[in-house]
Order: sequence, then C-alpha cells, then structure tokens
Amino acid sequence: MRFLRRNSSSASDTTPADAADAGLDDESGPPPAYTPKKGRPTPSRREAEGRRRGPVAPPPKTTREAIKRSRELRKSNPVSKDERRAMAKERRERMMAGDDRYLLPRDRGPIKAFVRDCVDARHNLLGLFMPLAIVVFASLLVPLAAVQQWATLLTMAMLLVMVVEAVLNGRRIAQLARKTFPDEADKIKARSIGWYAFIRASQIRRLRVPKPRVKAGDPVKVK
Repeated sequence: MRFLRRNSSSASDTTPADAADAGLDDESGPPPAYTPKKGRPTPSRREAEGRRRGPVAPPPKTTREAIKRSRELRKSNPVSKDERRAMAKERRERMMAGDDRYLLPRDRGPIKAFVRDCVDARHNLLGLFMPLAIVVFASLLVPLAAVQQWATLLTMAMLLVMVVEAVLNGRRIAQLARKTFPDEADKIKARSIGWYAFIRASQIRRLRVPKPRVKAGDPVKVK
C-alpha cells in the first residue's frame, strides 16, 4: 500500500514543464510550426478572380441601364481618372468603328449595318432636318411677320418632302434587306427598318454613330 502511494505521489509531483519537455522529445508528434497539406493545388489568379466576380452579366439593353451599371461598377471597383478616361476613349472608338460588342442593341447585327450603309451611300434631304430646325428657331426671333410667315411655309413644305422621302426610302431599304438576307426575311419589318433609316438619315453625317463606312455614291456591300 505504501509503495502504491509513493508512486501516485511521484506521478502527481510531475510538473507541467516536465510534461511539455516530454512532448517535445517525442518524435512521433508534429513540430510546433507544422502546417498540414491542403490536399489540392493553389488556384490560379484567373480562377480566383472568376470566383470573386461571379457570372458575367448580360449586356445593357438601354442607355439608362448602361449608365446605372457603370456607376455601380465604379463604386465596387474604384479606378483612377486616367484609367476611366482611357476606358471611355476605347469604348468610344470601338463604338464609332461599328463593333457590335460596344453598340446599343438597336444598332447591332448585320441587317442594321446594311441599313446604315444604304442610308450613308446617298444624299438625303432628311440630313437637313436639324439645320432646318435651327433656321425655324432663328426666324421666330425676327420681329417681322413676313419673315416668320415665309419661314413657316418653307418649313412646312420641306417637312412634307422629307416625310415622303422617308417613306419611300424605308420601303426601298426594306426590300433590299429582304433580298440581301433571305433567311431572315420574315424578321425584317418595313416599319422598323423605315424608322431606323429615318433616324439615321435625319442626323448630320459627321455626327452619326457609328461612323459611315461608305461614301455617298459608293455601292453597298454586305461586310
């Protein structure tokens, strides 16, 4: 009985330091700075960025949606002013060049590009629509009733001619588009093509977006 008591007392006399030393002397245990293996390779930077970004959002359908998305992107990923200017310049250049990835949905596709070429290949009276509006506004500032009357008559006559030209031009371009794209003839509507051609023709040639690819008088080809 005494022998057992001595052994229990000697075991209880062992200090925590001695137990720690005993643990260090044991070669079977891991060292203090041991790092276990992950069991999988380290992901690349591209994979990590893809997981962080998530799925790619669809392109914006309207200008408001594009502006809203750009603001959200600026808040989530702030960049310097120089970088924003460079990105905006690049987008502008590609949009003016007619890159479908940077155009609005209304301007995308080979059919819309063909319509733009048909409009740009001719001189249209609709191109005088904006200058005519400026002339009308200036005539209203003149305090002479005769000038205002003649300006009004001239404006009405010009608008009537422009409407007739727009209708004929829309029908002509719609027929050409159906012949050029027979597989998509069912999707080509004279009203939508005519309205798109009217909007394009009513703009000043230098201000058209995207820029004209053909000159006035050149033959129109599918590109």
